[in-house]
Order: sequence, then structure tokens, then C-alpha cells
Amino acid sequence: MNFLKAEWKNLALFNYEVNREILEKHVPAGTEIDLWNNKCYVSLVGFIFKNTKVLGLKVPFHVNFEEVNLRFYVKRFENGEWKRGVVFIKEIVPKKAITFIANTLYQEHYETQKMRHEIMEAKDTNTFVYQWKNKDQWNTIQLETAKKPREIEINSEAEFITEHYFGYTKIDYETTFEYEVQHPRWEQFEVLNHRIDIDFKENYGNDFGFLENTIPTSVFLAKGSAIKVKNKRRLKTVLALKEAYN
Repeated sequence: MNFLKAEWKNLALFNYEVNREILEKHVPAGTEIDLWNNKCYVSLVGFIFKNTKVLGLKVPFHVNFEEVNLRFYVKRFENGEWKRGVVFIKEIVPKKAITFIANTLYQEHYETQKMRHEIMEAKDTNTFVYQWKNKDQWNTIQLETAKKPREIEINSEAEFITEHYFGYTKIDYETTFEYEVQHPRWEQFEVLNHRIDIDFKENYGNDFGFLENTIPTSVFLAKGSAIKVKNKRRLKTVLALKEAYN
């Protein structure tokens, strides 16, 4: 059964090239950092959950809401092929029940904050704004885009960022949870302008404070689609298998 069904809409993706050593302590057992053209990325992602169902049920007042997350990219080799996925540093949502469910059942790193979003339509452009309040400070990401979507090119940076279909969670040094995220290939909108006003250190800790003064390598706006989250399982990592054998 699907754990989660929803629509992910208007995904604002701010991508930063970083030193992979910053991420090593966050890498789940059994996975390794996934690179694109020898570049290591973290992405700040803001988007909208719509028509959300958990275990087939709509929870009142928890159907449509914002999320902003900081994530990076990993891969896992299994059954002769690479499975490409994401790892979340933190996921911010405005609903305490979502935080409780995700952190309890999936051992994710959700946090509840006051949030808001806005879509401003002009003749030739759309502007998307995502905001969340940490303590007394509002954090903001904003993009102005063209109206007409276009395909995401094969082997492009945008494809690398958007085409990851697994989530991996580091429980401890030998335990990893894996789950599958199913969705069709997305389209993107051309980004014409963007603005970021975020206290990265306050939101994500000292390791990521430097992003406040770092220019994103790229910025995308993905149209999004219906999604399903399913097939959660605990991985038998090499270290765990060795210890069980001994």
C-alpha cells in the first residue's frame, strides 16, 4: 500500500555546488554521494503539497500545505544497477501532525514552522514565493518564471536534480531506511529572476552557514506532478551483514 499519495507542485530548486566532505557525516550506510560532472550538490527546495493522503486517508487541515527542504544526492548499487536518491538535512512544514508522522514512521528530520506562499501572475510571467518563520525572522525564496513549461533535457543538470526516485534516511552508522518515490518525468519553467533571503546558519546549522553568502550554481522551477511514496524498508548494509555473520 502507498504510504503517501499527493501532488507536488511548483518546485523551486536552488542548487549549490559544495565540498563533499561537508556531507560525509550525513551519508546513509550503503549509499554514496552522487555527483554530476564531478560536482557535489545540495539543493534548497520549496514546493506545495496538494491533495495529500496518508495511508489512503485525507487528514483534515493537512491536505494542502507548503514544504521547504535542504537535501543532497546519493546513489546505491543493487541488483546490478544504480538506484539514485536524496537525503534530507531538514524538511520544514507548517503542520505538527505531518512532522510527527514523518519523524516517527520514517525517522526523517522534519520541523514545524509558520509558513506561507504566494503565486503572482502577470501577462508573461509568474512569480512564486515561499516563506517560513524561524524564531522572529521570515525566510524567503522567490522566483520569476516564464509561463510556458518546457521539457527537461536528457543528461542535463536539471535532469540530475529532479530525476532521483528514492529517499534514504540515516538512522545510525549501520542502519538505513529506503523508500521509493514514483512520479512521471517533470517539465520546467525558465527562471528569469530569483531572490533568496535566508539565515542558513540559524535554519541548518554551522555546517551550512556558508550558503548564505554563496551564489546558487543553478535555479530551476519544476512543474511537478502527482507522486506516490511507497516500499519503505530497512537496508541490510555491508557493515550490518558482517556483524551478523560474526
